[in-house]
Amino acid sequence: MIRIALDAMGGDFAPKTNVLGAMQAVKKYDDIEITLFGDENKIKEYLTDSTRINVVHTDKYFDMGEHDAVKAIRSKEPYSMILAMQACKEGKCDCTISAGPTQVVVVAGHMVLKKIKGMHRIALAPFIPTANGNKILLDSGANVELRPEHIAQLAYYATIMAKETLGVEKPKVGLINIGSEEGKGREVDKETYQVLKEDERINFVGNIEPKEMFFSDCDIFINDGFTCNILLKTLEGTAKYMGACLKKEIKSSFKSKIGALFMKKSLKRFKKVFDASEAGGAMLCGLTSLVIKAHGNSDEVAICNAIRQARTLVNSKLVERISQELGDNSEE
Repeated sequence: MIRIALDAMGGDFAPKTNVLGAMQAVKKYDDIEITLFGDENKIKEYLTDSTRINVVHTDKYFDMGEHDAVKAIRSKEPYSMILAMQACKEGKCDCTISAGPTQVVVVAGHMVLKKIKGMHRIALAPFIPTANGNKILLDSGANVELRPEHIAQLAYYATIMAKETLGVEKPKVGLINIGSEEGKGREVDKETYQVLKEDERINFVGNIEPKEMFFSDCDIFINDGFTCNILLKTLEGTAKYMGACLKKEIKSSFKSKIGALFMKKSLKRFKKVFDASEAGGAMLCGLTSLVIKAHGNSDEVAICNAIRQARTLVNSKLVERISQELGDNSEE
């Protein structure tokens, strides 16, 4: 049985969406068990079916506007996110899922679970949809700056991740940059290019311009957290804008509305392609236990998909595989 620790109080619409998402997931997958960490009284308002769902009560949880994550975690208060991670640290659960504040999830991961021995940095790695299937983007926000050797190690981590989750035998890695030619970008980008090029563990194919991402045959797109976070948010904004434009055009005339009725199924599929909730969440790479950061405004579908993603990652034994490559499961 796969045991999921879900921070029921994380996210803009908690605990409702987390509880509803958990109930959806246990109906879809008969090999999972979910523990909800949070305010039991609030959780029970929405928990109509507790089949393979347990509740650990705490009335402490992080506000989405939390500014001092380190101080809060060091206070030793029983925050719902911390209890979920501790359950994984103690071997009671296999993966933590939280839609709480990104900064807190990253800091808590560092302080509670800690990095795998040998990992220099951790990174946020969401799956993004493209014309050639889902791809991995990292680091999408855990580190504003990264040295070339850090990026190379994360590229290797993502290579194993792509093999296990995307089923790609020899994943291709592309460096997000302002131009495709060698020698483009900042000094750190030029140095990173050379480090990736010389690393025999990585199938590096060169620089990738953001405009080429949706049609590239790369499986992994990589750079520092500042670059990739801006890219990710631009992609999210563009998807929303395209949806708004399409909706406006459909409503612009009677003929367009009639045409939309005939294209209803196609339009639903179009919307699904750009729906962030379909991806689930971003994996926090490099920790001794799996952590998935769901979007703060996740609905129950997104939470259910984050649980699906957790199920896949636990089955892949990704952390164990990385730990074998880099050392044992403890930080130096």
